Amino acid sequence: MRRILLLLMLSALSATTARAQSTPRKAGPASPPPAAAPKPTTKDELYQTVARLDTEMFAAFNAHDVNKLMAYFADNVEFYHDKGGLSNFAQTKEGFARLFAQSPDITRTLVAGTLEVYPVKNYGAMHIATQRFCHLENGRQDCGNSKFVMVWQQQAGTWRITRVVSYDH
Repeated sequence: MRRILLLLMLSALSATTARAQSTPRKAGPASPPPAAAPKPTTKDELYQTVARLDTEMFAAFNAHDVNKLMAYFADNVEFYHDKGGLSNFAQTKEGFARLFAQSPDITRTLVAGTLEVYPVKNYGAMHIATQRFCHLENGRQDCGNSKFVMVWQQQAGTWRITRVVSYDH
């Protein structure tokens, strides 16, 4: 069962090439950007901001809304997956769309007590935690945990993910 979950995640996040290439976003229905927020002034405010972004972003994941989910990623995102390799923006978007089509009941939750947030001077924040993905397989709930690091960049009050490292699958 865990193997199926891993295969689903690999399918969603695997790169089709060994190197990510910058791909501009194509015109289409505009998805709302992540909410602008004032620049946090303390570590606690930064933690709350990133915790809110995690909740919002994965609400889009759990709703299987690819466009809304991808609004949290920068055009130049690099997504490193320990099993799937390196993906750019377009490959990451394709992977999520494929995952949602192959596993329409997949959900993600943040494992309680694992969220860590660290400021990155003159850039944004690092977001480190353990997440749990679940889906039904043969009528039974199948779940697996993995760890991740996301680097968020704040520009003009907008937060976007520029790097993801997803590992321990």
